[in-house]
Amino acid sequence: MLFAAAALYANESVVFHNFPWGTSIEEFTARMGNPVHQEKVNDLSSLIYENVQVSGYSVYMMAYFSANGLEGGTYYFLTNSFDELIKCYADMQTLLIERFGQTLLCDLIIREMRLYETSWNMDSGYVHLKVNTRFNEPVTLWYSSPELTRKLTGS
Repeated sequence: MLFAAAALYANESVVFHNFPWGTSIEEFTARMGNPVHQEKVNDLSSLIYENVQVSGYSVYMMAYFSANGLEGGTYYFLTNSFDELIKCYADMQTLLIERFGQTLLCDLIIREMRLYETSWNMDSGYVHLKVNTRFNEPVTLWYSSPELTRKLTGS
């Protein structure tokens, strides 16, 4: 992951699926229901949900929790064609730019087979949108708290 890009301005704080950082697993599951799968790796517990709706798209959703509560999450967008993949990335990029503002790392998607990325590194968290059309990978949208971002980058 690239963490160097900073938002040029930010319109709002980073949260995941309308839950603030630090939300307990109990509070999260009380609102979201039981996950289809749960696992623990190192100090993070992951909850996996399927068929969650995000901006009109169906996604697999993973939420990551530490002893301090919610630390991050990822959406994996389910698309059925190359055209839908491109549209999904462009739609999500537009929504995120409207929400968080312009950013230094902002690849506009075209019909070229390659990796596309857009990211925001703000005081309230990190957001990273990507898709690799060359390898037909799903559109992926990652959110992390400042604590998890520091832990992953070692800073």
